Amino acid sequence: MLRSTIASGDSPATDREKPPWHSLLQCVKVRPNPPIVILLTMSIINQHYKIKALVRCVTATFAFCLCTLARADNYPTRPIQLILPYAAGGFSDQASRVLAESIGKTLGQPLILESKAGGGGRIGAEFISHAQPDGYSLLMTTNGTHTYMAVTEKNLSYDPIKDFTPISLIGTYGLLMVINPSIPAKNLTEFIDYAKKNPGKLNYATSGVGSGLHFAGELFKSMAGVNMIHIPYKGSGPGMQDVIAGTCQVIYDGGAKPFIDAGKVRLIGTTSAKRDPRYPQLPTIGEAALPGYDLTYWLGMLGPKGLPKDIQMKLNQAIKVAISDKDVQLKLNNMGLNLIGSTPDELVADIKSETEKLRAIAATIPGGVQ
Repeated sequence: MLRSTIASGDSPATDREKPPWHSLLQCVKVRPNPPIVILLTMSIINQHYKIKALVRCVTATFAFCLCTLARADNYPTRPIQLILPYAAGGFSDQASRVLAESIGKTLGQPLILESKAGGGGRIGAEFISHAQPDGYSLLMTTNGTHTYMAVTEKNLSYDPIKDFTPISLIGTYGLLMVINPSIPAKNLTEFIDYAKKNPGKLNYATSGVGSGLHFAGELFKSMAGVNMIHIPYKGSGPGMQDVIAGTCQVIYDGGAKPFIDAGKVRLIGTTSAKRDPRYPQLPTIGEAALPGYDLTYWLGMLGPKGLPKDIQMKLNQAIKVAISDKDVQLKLNNMGLNLIGSTPDELVADIKSETEKLRAIAATIPGGVQ
């Protein structure tokens, strides 16, 4: 049946309508060999559809590239959701609002700051780790969600590196080491001498086990060779009140400035490697007595995993423009923030190196931090 069909053509189709393998089949109709004809026909049909599939694939790829270029050129076309994983009103919230306003002006679309607090920052960070990587959902956070939690949480629901796209480490800030004024020490050196002469008699308050304040105190104890008792609170606010009352004698707190200015506590050092811009004449702990001491907080922006490179770099550039503004610099410096504006790769490197440093500190803390 196949032989007669091929021999006769069995089709009233015109040359224009004939399939691409018709001419070749006509060549073999003189001495038809059914097995060869069948194999040849199948091969030609297979190649024909492979070519059509390749054309469709190339067309789709070209269209995707055009859409990507258009997206980068037009981004953003609507407001951007900026998630803050902490409660409103704190340092991160205040600094983020200043930055969001300036970045929004550069991009031509507003950044809408939304607080998703809870779990020490975990809830907001986890939300962004599952967001669409289109540039319209971003995270403004501190190293609390990306280095401290990597050390203190046994079952963290996200990977601080793999589940995010780094954008920029915007700035760094240190904690302020303050003491109750009743302690007979005017500076850090005098305080260390006093602590050594009174082992176990000084209490230092923190916002909880595994917090940055806790790490700051344990690193200080280890490097200074002093014995202070850790008293954890549910937040730095209650801890500060007990330092003012004299129940505790020491606290490391980034929000201590109002109490310092009121004379309720005495400032003797800062935990960061860089001096606090609000107290440029005050040596850091590392400068004053303990070379190498550095416990720095940072504020940074990240996006979900898979954020397109062009959008990532457009956001990075917008941040650099924002922090080059004199008014923005003044506002953020007055909050204690040293501005940096890093590259994405530098942010990743900082997360990795700091996590290892914190693991080393955690290993020295009696009872651990988890």
